[in-house]
Amino acid sequence: MTANRWPAGGGARIARLAIFFSGIALAALVFLVSVDPARAQGQPEELAIGEQPGVVADAREEELPPALQRQVVFFRTSEPPGTIIVDTVYRHLYLVQENSRAIRYGIGVGRDGFEWQGLLRVSRKAEWPDWTPAPEVIRRQPNLPRFMAGGPGNPLGARALYLGANTYRIHGTNQPQTIGSAVPSGCYRLTNPDVIDLYDRVSVGTKVVVRQRPTL
Repeated sequence: MTANRWPAGGGARIARLAIFFSGIALAALVFLVSVDPARAQGQPEELAIGEQPGVVADAREEELPPALQRQVVFFRTSEPPGTIIVDTVYRHLYLVQENSRAIRYGIGVGRDGFEWQGLLRVSRKAEWPDWTPAPEVIRRQPNLPRFMAGGPGNPLGARALYLGANTYRIHGTNQPQTIGSAVPSGCYRLTNPDVIDLYDRVSVGTKVVVRQRPTL
């Protein structure tokens, strides 16, 4: 009985096909990263959750996964110490320190937070800020109050840092489960313990750099 053999040149053709399909897979991966780097990292496009005024998170709910917990990390940048750098792709905010270090905070990013890339400055600070939902938020959730005084249960949380002409802001949240995700409303949100920590470390005039693309 004659043993099965590859046709002449069959091995070479198979090798060429393997290289061809590997190239297609690599091209698809590069396309995915260039079009939507957040999706390539397995991050949700948007967490389908609305505002929940009046809900007060407890301390256990504000305990974030290790990758999102506040911590000092190695961070190389040309920005001077004291600068805030917001990385919307990987959902982190960095407060630059000396000696190539930064304090890293986990954040949630709202739709408004994806509209800006560049340089801003902290224009004012507020403790337990009042909340007036934007018209687009009201359209999505018509039953929301039109105004809510600051305090526990307020969607802006314990502190707010207003940026530029108060169009954008870094603020707390009463929904710590949204940290690490994209959400329908707001700009850049931290847990209340984290936003209090950040608030106490920065002053009006602090430089804020917002990045919408990954950097090497």
